[in-house]
Amino acid sequence: MSTESGIETSIDAAADAVGSVWPLHSFVTANPLAGFEDRPFHEAVADAERLLGGDGYPSAEVFRRAFEAGQIDPEVLSQELAEHGYDLDTEAALDRMAAEDRDTATDAASVDESATTATDRVDAVLTKWLAVFLDQGRAEWPMPNREQGFYAAIRRIAPHDRDIPDGEAFTALPESPTEAIREHLADQPLGEWQDVFEFQLAALPGWTGYLKQRAAGGDAWQTEYPITLSEYLAVRLTLVDLFDAPIAPEEVPDEGGTDTELADDRVPLPEVWLTAWEATYRAELVGSLTETSAATTRAADGGRPDAQLVFCIDTRSEIIRRHVEAQGDYETHGYAGFFGIPMRYAGYDSDVTVDACPPILDAQHRIADHPRSRTSAAKQEHDRWHDTLGASQRVMKRLKSNAATAFSFVESAGVGYGAALAARTLLPARVYDLLDAADERAPHDHEFCEPSVDYNPDSVHELREGLTLDEKVEYAATAFELMGWERFARVVVFAGHASQTANNPFDSSLDCGACAGNPGGPNARVLAAICNDDEVRAALRERGIEIPEDTVFVAGEHNTTTDEVDLYDSTVPDSHEDDIAQLRADLDAARDGAAAERAGDMGADADSGVHETQRRAADWAETRPEWGLAGNAGFVVGPRSLTEDLDLDGRSFLHSYDWTTDPDGDALETIMTGPMVVTQWINSQYYFATVDNAVYGSGSKVTQNPVGNVGVYQGNGGDLLTGLPLQSLLAADDDPYHQPLRLSTVIHAPVDRLTEVLSEHEHLAALLDNDWLSLTVVDPTQEHRAFHYESDLDWEPVAPRAATTPEITGEPTAADD
Repeated sequence: MSTESGIETSIDAAADAVGSVWPLHSFVTANPLAGFEDRPFHEAVADAERLLGGDGYPSAEVFRRAFEAGQIDPEVLSQELAEHGYDLDTEAALDRMAAEDRDTATDAASVDESATTATDRVDAVLTKWLAVFLDQGRAEWPMPNREQGFYAAIRRIAPHDRDIPDGEAFTALPESPTEAIREHLADQPLGEWQDVFEFQLAALPGWTGYLKQRAAGGDAWQTEYPITLSEYLAVRLTLVDLFDAPIAPEEVPDEGGTDTELADDRVPLPEVWLTAWEATYRAELVGSLTETSAATTRAADGGRPDAQLVFCIDTRSEIIRRHVEAQGDYETHGYAGFFGIPMRYAGYDSDVTVDACPPILDAQHRIADHPRSRTSAAKQEHDRWHDTLGASQRVMKRLKSNAATAFSFVESAGVGYGAALAARTLLPARVYDLLDAADERAPHDHEFCEPSVDYNPDSVHELREGLTLDEKVEYAATAFELMGWERFARVVVFAGHASQTANNPFDSSLDCGACAGNPGGPNARVLAAICNDDEVRAALRERGIEIPEDTVFVAGEHNTTTDEVDLYDSTVPDSHEDDIAQLRADLDAARDGAAAERAGDMGADADSGVHETQRRAADWAETRPEWGLAGNAGFVVGPRSLTEDLDLDGRSFLHSYDWTTDPDGDALETIMTGPMVVTQWINSQYYFATVDNAVYGSGSKVTQNPVGNVGVYQGNGGDLLTGLPLQSLLAADDDPYHQPLRLSTVIHAPVDRLTEVLSEHEHLAALLDNDWLSLTVVDPTQEHRAFHYESDLDWEPVAPRAATTPEITGEPTAADD
């Protein structure tokens, strides 16, 4: 192996220490400790704490509140303590954890944060350079020479930077960044190079996590202005040398096993409490699912619902699904919100494309919106609105940012501009009504455009445009097979979802996670177009999937802030107008109920739910427009009959699955290797951002500053913050709304089938063996008994519990208070 390839290999291995970070405009919720998943959870969080400085468990106070609120069963806790060798009662255990928390806080307080170290000076220079190099169109004066790459650009500007001792040293660096790294490490033992890389990458984990993701994703910005981790390290190591900063971590003296918990191989005490908390939540969930499994049977094939609606598996969909079903004979299903289409989407007249699929997949198709007619009235009206609005925005930007016109702009526009600002601040609900009315008048893309689903061999793009007939058939068949469909209503709706907020840097974190932080409406439109294709239906019939001739597929989008469901029905035939009209009316009624429920969760008056959700959507001072996926704790895979009589309080991801239609277990395998992994990512992001927001989150929105459309700072500089803000997780200061629990997955299927899947996918078994999530099976072939996965492909029967009420809320701490 050459020196260059060896360096690159070591850098890739060291980069596991930092989690991937996506830009704000496509925020992806991912496990910040993904690189540590190859080890047991308690070891991983300990290793991450040493490297990144973040806590891995809730504080003693959080555990105390959960225990006092009844969220931790005393019997379960006592059993867990005894099994792990802790001879402590509840109070003694809490006191010990509280003492450890105080010791940690004391150690942190003893560090003189006002003292500027050599490493701080390295970080200050680097973050300044990274911010200007990685800017995505926000800076008025872009950094020169970016197209040459980060390393080359810095070599040219560093001699002019007065913040470094000897900028001219950069001009003497080799042309190759890996060669520069080799020179800087010449005095370091070869076997320690990876430790050096890990130490240096972990110094600014937000920026390096973003570089890691950008280099791997290869988007348009990366293509135009390339940057790699090796370039970053070459620059950083040069600065380390110039500032005489430490190049490797200091060796910590071995104190000979003073930590009794680790010395005798016991898991840490907080791990025991966390396990008991999760087991308490899981017992109630599994108990209710076991009861409904035994009490329900599959619907007869002869029945036909008024409509079928497919929502994302997102926890917010659980709420709207309950309220939709309450309005009539409606059948709802859960499916990953990208609807199985791994696509790169180009909206009509848009300058950018987005990868609308989970980050664990690569986009395979380019799907663009094209007008059905170049002369349609709707298109021309849309273009007039768009051109007028765009011109106005450009003029406003020039006037406000130009030093010569800024003051005159304020003087001339002050009264009207101030009135508009006041209205947005004091009357956000009224502003929402005005904007909504304007939105109704302006034609939308889906009214005059259609997605380019047909394969176009002549299109010249990085990805081929459209899909072949075979691909269309496969995507449609996969959807129905994964959900276990055997009947179709006259109207089938694929409803993607998106959020609606004002002045919110984290707005994409509230959009569809399965679409990589983008709205799911475009994916829904593609699948609906595929399923309405006569050739596709004919091919599906040959595969045993009979879609009646009168079935019409309609796309839609669920606004998770206001709970409005918008149907894209411009091409629905006249024969189905009455069906659509009734569905619209019932969706409006369902919205009233869902909005009232969610307004109550946010501490607002449930009787004014729609008004409150609209206010939050339009209020630019609102730090919490909605709760997002806060509260998520479970993932249920099974038929809707398993959960339709349960109120899961918006805490469970729901994926439709019928084991009787999946004899080979292929659909189950797809769900476990795809959606189960993605939900674990989401759950881990919420978990770690809750237990240590300073390290794994992003602090308060009030003191955040967006930078370059890629991330946020706290204050006026420093590292990119990597996770969710406090307002997405806390009901009030030090009062978590989100319960920091690892994901509890429950699957309705024969246990042997899950064993087969796990035996063929070692990475899934490792996630379970290492306690990153839990898995329980409700086996309908064994008298609906439940079995809990222990380790090494072994299952433990779950003891039957007393009947539970049909409500699995486990209300967050704030509600219990």
